[in-house]
Amino acid sequence: MAKRKRNAAREEVPTKKTKASNDASSSITPVTIQIITGSYDRVLHGLTATIGADNQVEFADTFLFNAHSSAIRCLAVSPPSAPEPGKIQKVMLASGSSDERINVYQISAHPPKRKENDTLSLVAPRKILENPKNRELGTLLHHSSTITALSFPTRSKLISSSEDSSIGVTRTRDWSLLSAIKVPKPKPQGRPSGDTAALDGTPSGVNDFAVHPSMKLMISVSKGERSMRLWNLMTAKKAGVLNFGRDVIQEAGESKHSPGEGRKVVWGATEEGDEFSVGFDRDIIVFGMDSTPKCRVMPEPRRKIHEFCYVTLDSDDSSLLVVSTEDGRLLFFSTNTEDLSSTESETEKKAGKLPVAKLLAQVGGKEAGVSSRIKDFAVCKVTGEQGDDLVISTGSSDGKVRLFKMSVKDLVEARKTTPTKKIGQLLGTYDTENRITCLSAFAMIPRGENVVDSDDEFDENVDDSQLDDEDEDSEDDEDDE
Repeated sequence: MAKRKRNAAREEVPTKKTKASNDASSSITPVTIQIITGSYDRVLHGLTATIGADNQVEFADTFLFNAHSSAIRCLAVSPPSAPEPGKIQKVMLASGSSDERINVYQISAHPPKRKENDTLSLVAPRKILENPKNRELGTLLHHSSTITALSFPTRSKLISSSEDSSIGVTRTRDWSLLSAIKVPKPKPQGRPSGDTAALDGTPSGVNDFAVHPSMKLMISVSKGERSMRLWNLMTAKKAGVLNFGRDVIQEAGESKHSPGEGRKVVWGATEEGDEFSVGFDRDIIVFGMDSTPKCRVMPEPRRKIHEFCYVTLDSDDSSLLVVSTEDGRLLFFSTNTEDLSSTESETEKKAGKLPVAKLLAQVGGKEAGVSSRIKDFAVCKVTGEQGDDLVISTGSSDGKVRLFKMSVKDLVEARKTTPTKKIGQLLGTYDTENRITCLSAFAMIPRGENVVDSDDEFDENVDDSQLDDEDEDSEDDEDDE
């Protein structure tokens, strides 16, 4: 039986146009964003934010899972399934926790249907749009320690990392572990005073990893290592190690007694080609494809960094680096060579100081009423009548989810201006009443005509041939008995 083809992840969600009318606002289909948050309180909370024509936001709860027995550390959302006539598209959701488990869920990629005279919504203090098709698929027990990062590079693969110094590659068709990459543990460098760790209990574990868009290379950063490792995903073996020199550690604002380890790594693309960024405690160092430092990012005074990612603006793969900080701001930086600010003093030039990325714009902050740290955020690109817009969902430690909206044109114009531009509009705030640790979001696909929710008991990734093989194996086991 031939396998169905799967489409790549949709980065843009075009809005549908209806018949022309006197009211311009009625000609635009509302955009719905599915937001998922994880918290210290072990709760996996799903909610939708529907943005109308006048930028009016309506929040509604879609699911609430008591997912883990410990704090949820990371989330990952897969690309949607391939569209088929008359069937809904689905998205896989993975959550990792300190309880060593990875829970996998299947949720709908379409906005939930609105029911008339829904008793539950009338009684509950908040609006509820529950989809009964959102369900749990199972639990993965591939790791023996805290899960630190999850990623769906494609719909057919799930990559996970843990504090047990391993990176697992799982096939989503049957949820089997294809390969387990063992990351070397760092050698002990002495024990500081007051250290209560066991003997030979040096800090170890993978902090984060990033897969190249070609799906052939991967970079990882680990605890207790002042280096990053390059992996060949074709052979699941180490391809090289790049140590952070003393100059790089100093440029990142790390002191002599700080661990100097990379906490996060992401791939990005500019007009000059691919690059990757390594995040430290208070700064980010950008490297070119030749693994040489290109620039640093954060301006003075440096604030603690919680999350960062690249956002593509135009069709030419030009992107900006977005960083969330301790003081509740989202900062947009340009890492192009022409936008880098060179060192001013001659002493700094002789010392070989790295140039600083250009700060283009900022969102949030005390001026916008956001003072708590932004633990995580997700960027969704939507297309409207007036061009492309960015919808950013942020999760803060105070349990509030905030929704910002800005035009791509404003970011393009910010490149031409010298002072930092304050852009974006705060559309709404939702209080989850939980301490948020991680967040993920995606733009939901408008429901097509004659689309019916399927009642399949098995996941669509499992083909019929695999089920037949499993039946044959079970019959052989019975014959042996």
